[in-house]
Amino acid sequence: MRYYRTERDNAVSLIAQDGRTAYNLTETEKAPDSFMDLAAAASLTDQSVDDVARPLTEEAPTVDLEEVREHLIRPVDPDEVWGAGVTYAISQESREGEGGLEEAYIGAYEGERPEVYFKATPTRTVGPGDSVGIRGDSDWDVPEPEFTMILHDGDIVGYTVGNDMCSRDIERENLLYLPQSKIYDKSCAIGPCVVTEETIGDPHDVEMTLTIERDGDVAFTESTSTSEMVRTVDELAEFFRRYNYIPESAALLTGTSIIPPDDFTLEEDDLISIEIENVGTLENTVEQL
Repeated sequence: MRYYRTERDNAVSLIAQDGRTAYNLTETEKAPDSFMDLAAAASLTDQSVDDVARPLTEEAPTVDLEEVREHLIRPVDPDEVWGAGVTYAISQESREGEGGLEEAYIGAYEGERPEVYFKATPTRTVGPGDSVGIRGDSDWDVPEPEFTMILHDGDIVGYTVGNDMCSRDIERENLLYLPQSKIYDKSCAIGPCVVTEETIGDPHDVEMTLTIERDGDVAFTESTSTSEMVRTVDELAEFFRRYNYIPESAALLTGTSIIPPDDFTLEEDDLISIEIENVGTLENTVEQL
């Protein structure tokens, strides 16, 4: 199934889409209002999230999917958002000829230990239809489309679309500036929904497309597949859990799959669309901070 959250007249609802039909699960006796409510119940009863949701659809009222899409908000409010780096060849190839930076990225790409890092808090993360930010002290900014895991108590319970915004000139100036290039206001977006393993199929074989529109024209577009990722989702989740405090809910972005050319930078009011097969499309406009 696909799970959305909507907000209308100050009321938040959890919507489950099964096939072409959408159900308002919040309008049931148990009244869950988030995907993580279902994940918690699934963990307690040793069921899947879909197993918990299906009985609720029998009593839930149906809703129009077009209306759902008009009122989308962030599908989950993860306690923490983490990222994984250099999981695709393009990440280390884009740093070729940059000395120490190149060596560091090659080491992370080829090494036994993946790069797993803290990315954002809920206050720095936006949802579908919101604006992502570009820093006022950066002159080279790009979106980074990423297949994203949703975790409950460290276990993978779903997948969504993520955008790991990056200020590449700050990153290139000094490797120690990497946190500033990645962690700032509106530096991450997730959405439009969360899908379960049943819906995604093989997480290591889904197509992704990044499209950037400017003034109504396509300024950049490219596609790839998670089959190009050199790490598995289970491996990344395992390293996230190692010797770490595990929050009840977390999002883990699995790495940059598409990078625009070096002569491209985002501008205010650009429209970023990231489509992932079997999940959906995350759309955000760009805001100059």
